[in-house]
Amino acid sequence: MLQSALQYMGEQLYSDESMLFPDLEITAPLSANSAPLLLIDDLHFAYPDGRVALRGVSLRIARGEKVALAGPNGAGKSTLLLHLNGLLRGRGRIEIAGVPVSERTLSQVRARVGLVFQNPDDQLFSPTVFEDVAFGPLHMGLAADEVRARVERALAMVGMSAYHERHPYHLSMGEKKRIAIATVLAMAPEILAFDEPSAGLDPRARRSLINLLRDLPLTMLVSTHDMAMVRELFDRMIIMDEGRVVADGRAATLLDDHALLEAHGLEAPWKERGVCD
Repeated sequence: MLQSALQYMGEQLYSDESMLFPDLEITAPLSANSAPLLLIDDLHFAYPDGRVALRGVSLRIARGEKVALAGPNGAGKSTLLLHLNGLLRGRGRIEIAGVPVSERTLSQVRARVGLVFQNPDDQLFSPTVFEDVAFGPLHMGLAADEVRARVERALAMVGMSAYHERHPYHLSMGEKKRIAIATVLAMAPEILAFDEPSAGLDPRARRSLINLLRDLPLTMLVSTHDMAMVRELFDRMIIMDEGRVVADGRAATLLDDHALLEAHGLEAPWKERGVCD
């Protein structure tokens, strides 16, 4: 889980386009021969206790793609997400929009990758919603007017414009998750990385979140066990197990392969198993 990896690090770093920042252009997914927005090549990582979490992970994600990342607990999904902006550092190559993830480029990379934790309380720590969403832009050194504009646009993107002065700890789980997303949208990222975004939500909040993820015009890599959400929202799914990518293809095709799902600790959505809602 993402939280255990954060505990290992001993710190917390917080870091659509057309709607949030109108001057940004949304492009369709690139062809296989085009430069990817996210490139991971032969990534390995082991924790200090010797547990190997990543074993040669390689993948490419094009600008505009929304990709599900699935697998059992302990597969390495959260560890992989934490590598995208240098919170963890393994052996291998990672590039974000052509920028290699390294000590020298961390500030650039962290501005381009918006990481949304499973537990929104890991990202919400200020007295008001406005201050939480403004935290990232303020630490980018932006002028006050630009910070306020980014906060207002980010909150509008997640449907929380009326929540500026609300106290985050008084919000519901679904509301907190939306505010956590706004905190990274305010940084104008090029890719969003989510850890279990639908976990802990009631059906209404889950449906609202799915609609939000569908509408956000950003590249996404979404770690999830919610196969019904995958079926509905994602064209592509990557399955990890024991630190390796074991499948990468059309989500509909992989979800129809019940033997593959069972072999890697996953279940097809209820309707696919012939169970009525």
